[in-house]
Amino acid sequence: MARARGANAVMAAAFESTYGTAPVSGFKKLPFVSAALGDEQGLIPSDLLGYGREPLPPSRDVVNNEGDVVVPVDLRNFGQWLKLAMGAPSSVEDTGVYTHTFVSGALTLPSMAVQIGLPEVPSYGVNVGIRANTMQIQLQRSGLLNATMGLIAQGETKFSTSQAGTPTEAVIERFSHFQGEVKREGTALGNVVSAELTYSNGLDKVEVIRPDGRIADADPGMVAVTGSIGIRFADMTLLDQASSGEPCELSFGWTIDADRSLLFTLHSVFLPRAKQPVQGPAGVQATFAWQAAKDPILGKTCTVVLVNDVAAY
Repeated sequence: MARARGANAVMAAAFESTYGTAPVSGFKKLPFVSAALGDEQGLIPSDLLGYGREPLPPSRDVVNNEGDVVVPVDLRNFGQWLKLAMGAPSSVEDTGVYTHTFVSGALTLPSMAVQIGLPEVPSYGVNVGIRANTMQIQLQRSGLLNATMGLIAQGETKFSTSQAGTPTEAVIERFSHFQGEVKREGTALGNVVSAELTYSNGLDKVEVIRPDGRIADADPGMVAVTGSIGIRFADMTLLDQASSGEPCELSFGWTIDADRSLLFTLHSVFLPRAKQPVQGPAGVQATFAWQAAKDPILGKTCTVVLVNDVAAY
């Protein structure tokens, strides 16, 4: 019997029409860096007395299925994860170029079935009822640009054969850190050393009593868009912003060319006052842990625009 290897693992995903029920078709092969999905069921030690010092058999606890999936921030496949986190986008075509606009705060969110296949065993775990709780992206000068998706699933079923049929596959074209830019009020923000963006749906697991020990669903709570910006202290732009208490617009984007780009726009961002510690002869840095809120005019917190050649998500 062959041993399972991550190099040969395959992820296939499809959106569900009914929560917790895997579709029979429509699966897409998605690239991933790591995945920590799968059922976990703990054991509860026995509390019974009167049978001596030797322990009695434990009882099984509830089933949990949640974990992080790290995926590349790429031109085509990342739109699937944006849809899972924010809902279906509005899409507009212009001579073969499609602009997909995702908006925060959707009242209902889609669910997904994800199969993790280990063909050597063979073992194919189909995780159903997956909803996106968090999405985190770090910006830095070099390295690979990935997103960490915090997912909550209803459950997993193991099969010896693939349940995904023949998944369709999109060409992988990754965005890179060197293509990234941070802007404040539409103007490039200088001296940015690092940044972090986290989008959270605040999912609330519906933990009902049922014979299989699984959750009934995970309902969306309050949207939270938070992060941080680390800068070399060279001007008073962000410090003055923080001192005033007024919000500003921040955007984080990556551009390959006019027809291929990804842009996160946070419409009303509040900055805390941050100290500028001097820790040696090197440059002085300041880190602002910002929070975004709903813009009173636009009525939304965050907009994500993905421009590519994919017709629809």
